[in-house]
Amino acid sequence: CIYGAHQGISCCVTSLSGSVSSSGSVAEGSKKETGGGEGIEVLKNEPYEGEVSAFIKLIAPEGSLAFHEKAWNAYPYCRTIVTNGYMKDDIVIKIETWHKPDMGALENVHQLDEETLKGVEVVSLDIANKDEEAPGDYKPEEEPALLQSTKTGRGPLSPEWKDELRSECPQMCTYKLVTVQFHWWGLQTKVENFIHKQEKRIFTNFHRQLFCWMDRWVGLSMEDIRQMEDETQKELEELRNKGPVRGTTAAHEQ
Repeated sequence: CIYGAHQGISCCVTSLSGSVSSSGSVAEGSKKETGGGEGIEVLKNEPYEGEVSAFIKLIAPEGSLAFHEKAWNAYPYCRTIVTNGYMKDDIVIKIETWHKPDMGALENVHQLDEETLKGVEVVSLDIANKDEEAPGDYKPEEEPALLQSTKTGRGPLSPEWKDELRSECPQMCTYKLVTVQFHWWGLQTKVENFIHKQEKRIFTNFHRQLFCWMDRWVGLSMEDIRQMEDETQKELEELRNKGPVRGTTAAHEQ
């Protein structure tokens, strides 16, 4: 079992707009990961108040690569559990997220006991640093260091953006705790490390997109977002049944 704490930082958003931006960006991002018979299928969506690596494909039995995700959104706390029907309890990915109104200075947000905390690797993510993004994932239109919101005037973000904006706008940091359990003799450490690497990619890409897509969600209410999610669910069903396979793959890291 390997733990990892990731801090994906978003700035200049209030608690409510943070919830709207996250939900809206998830809906938009899901469409980018779906097509050609693969991707995301929404089985049920209600408020709670990609591709795998080549070496896994080689060893995995046919039909065993379908993963099931359940997510509970009680913003500012969210929890996601990913499982696999073939491996059952032998693989579990748990992602817990706290959204806090700060710039990433809090420690042990998830209130882990001392022994567990010793095994946690803390990784801070800077959405304005493109070097943290896998080369194959980079898109100029999703670069916070280049883009400026026409609705809010926020951006582009400089290398010192956190210090420059600390006193000028609302702040929000997402604190993510990823717990990976993979019980398959001979592959446990390799697969657990691989999953953590992929989760970091997902967090990096998502928060960079969230900032760059600001003008799409600024001014929307949660009612607007719920309507968008319903429409996205229908679009995802159509996308999965037509067109080419698309989305993030392990090969994009190269």
